[in-house]
Amino acid sequence: MRRFTVEDRRARLVRRHHLATGAQVASAVQVARDLVGLHATDPSTVFLAAAARMRAPHVETIEQELYERRALVRMLGMRRTMWVLPLELASVVQAACTRSIAVRERRVLVEILEEAGVSDAAGWLDRVGNAIVKSLAKSGEATAAQLSAAVPDLRTKLYLAQGKAYEARPNATSYVLMRLAADGRIVRGRPRGSWTTNQYSWATLESWLPAGLEDWAVEKAQVELARRWLAAFGPAPISDLRWWTGWTAGEVKRALTEIGPEEVDLDGTIGIALRGDVEPAKRTQPRASLLPGLDPTVMGWLERRWFLGGHGAALFDRTGNAGPTVWWEGRVAGGWAQRKDGEVVFRILEDIGRDAVAAVKTEAERLRGWIGAARITPRFRTPLERELSS
Repeated sequence: MRRFTVEDRRARLVRRHHLATGAQVASAVQVARDLVGLHATDPSTVFLAAAARMRAPHVETIEQELYERRALVRMLGMRRTMWVLPLELASVVQAACTRSIAVRERRVLVEILEEAGVSDAAGWLDRVGNAIVKSLAKSGEATAAQLSAAVPDLRTKLYLAQGKAYEARPNATSYVLMRLAADGRIVRGRPRGSWTTNQYSWATLESWLPAGLEDWAVEKAQVELARRWLAAFGPAPISDLRWWTGWTAGEVKRALTEIGPEEVDLDGTIGIALRGDVEPAKRTQPRASLLPGLDPTVMGWLERRWFLGGHGAALFDRTGNAGPTVWWEGRVAGGWAQRKDGEVVFRILEDIGRDAVAAVKTEAERLRGWIGAARITPRFRTPLERELSS
């Protein structure tokens, strides 16, 4: 059984995740493809995660890939999380994850509508969904507010957490739009603002992506997604793959049976790797990287001690969302934040040496210049980020 030490895994990580010296790539599409997607719950993550791995990153070129060339699409995917994905991978994820999410979301939304007093909630949802698609086909693109004006039923009030301190009565708008997007009928388009905002316009899938998405069979798509994850994140325990995909144990077992991975020794823990993909990665010249909150590398595994060490309490929130991190030699060495005046500040949490700290400082100055006038506040605040930004 091939043995991977922590150092072996870190060396592979920096090469395959484009964090090594000389490993940067030309486009955000390539970054998203090689990392099996970019987390997009926080819109700034997409740009910062891509820029950290590109040779010559510019906000405008990433926006072109998203909104002009439309080589990347924003959608719900693994673990019911928002992602930005290359089109060929979006097709895989739609079948492997999003279809089943859409079924669950519809069932939950029907129950919520019934509790709000909507009669024939399932029929109502179908009628309103068809009206939204018809309106978008006519207008081209529209915001949620514009769609609510065109389809007044979207203003239906819902009752959430009735009788509790956090009871809420939101409009049905965002819930219905998200369900339609999970069904693959509409997509999020260009935001109404800068690259840090999450107020998007909506369009039909046909108008935004005239060629549409390839139709994959679910089981075939799950095999493909598992294979891509192993290429980018393996070797790793099977539990990491199950967590990352959000699949059942049966779905993971079925996909891996088709793939036939090799078992490997991860310093005493059994892991898996693609068959034949067990050669050690060559060590590279160290490079400092400042990665954003929810970066796909940081969020790629459930078991993170081999690169995170004991820094989890400072760099993650209570529900497991990663904040901004400082990387050196394939491990998390600290965290960073942006202050109100635009300064990018950091704190190193372990001894990495004077030269490494100097490299981190240089990277922080570069990042401040790249961010420019924008201000980055992570959607999920972590203890260290809050402290540094104040």
